[in-house]
Amino acid sequence: QVQLQESGPGLVKPSQTLTLTCTVSGGSITTNNYYWGWIRQPPGKGLEWMTAIAFSGVDYYSPSLKSRTSISRDTSKNQFTLQLRSVTPEDTAVYFCARVDGSMYYGMDYWGKGTLVTVSS
Repeated sequence: QVQLQESGPGLVKPSQTLTLTCTVSGGSITTNNYYWGWIRQPPGKGLEWMTAIAFSGVDYYSPSLKSRTSISRDTSKNQFTLQLRSVTPEDTAVYFCARVDGSMYYGMDYWGKGTLVTVSS
């Protein structure tokens, strides 16, 4: 059974860099055909896909966030990490990590429970 868990700070100051890590258990982040991504939900708004990294290590970014976003992985720890630079209060959201199935219309079949990140001074 695949499980994902987000970790990182709950509060970040404006202009700083947010770093979140997703730890995966029950499956390898290098397994063929799966992608590993980050999605966020600001208060009162819908889900926004941010970025993902493939089993091969290739990364993908939302055009609206590409200039501020980086995704990386540590295969020895079965973890992948989000960096969001130059944050503002508009980046306040619940951040989720999720598995993306490349063999099933890129649907997100497993999710972490999410972590609330507040950007405030």
